[in-house]
Amino acid sequence: MDKRHMFYGSTGGVFENARLLRNNETPAEKLLWTRLNKNQLNGFRFKRQHPIAGYIADFYCHKLKLVIEVDEPYHNQMEQKLKDDNRNKVMSEFGLKVLRFSEADILNSLEKVLNEIKSCINSNPFKLP
Repeated sequence: MDKRHMFYGSTGGVFENARLLRNNETPAEKLLWTRLNKNQLNGFRFKRQHPIAGYIADFYCHKLKLVIEVDEPYHNQMEQKLKDDNRNKVMSEFGLKVLRFSEADILNSLEKVLNEIKSCINSNPFKLP
C-alpha cells in the first residue's frame, strides 16, 4: 500500500508542523491520547497530529477513516467556525468522518466523549477487517 494515501495529498511543511504540535499538546489532547494510544479503543490505532490534505488532524484512525478534533475556546469564534466548516468539508470529500469535541468536554466528561467515539466506531462501515 502507498503510505502517501493516508496523508491525502499533504506535502512539505505540514509534516514539520505536525511534529511540533505533537510536542506541544494541550491538556485535553494529552488526556484523550492516554485513552486512544496503543490501540486501547476497540483495538483501533489512532495517530496524533496527523497530516490530511494539508491540514493537521488532532487524532486520526486510517482504518476507520475517522478524524477526532479537540476544539479549544477560540473555535467558537465565527471566523474559526468558517475555517472548521471548510476543513470538515475537505475531509468529508475524502470520505472521512470528523468528530469534534470541546476541550471542556474532554477534561470534564472524558467517559462520555469516549462513549461517543465508541458509538461512532460501532456504526462505522470501515471497521470490518
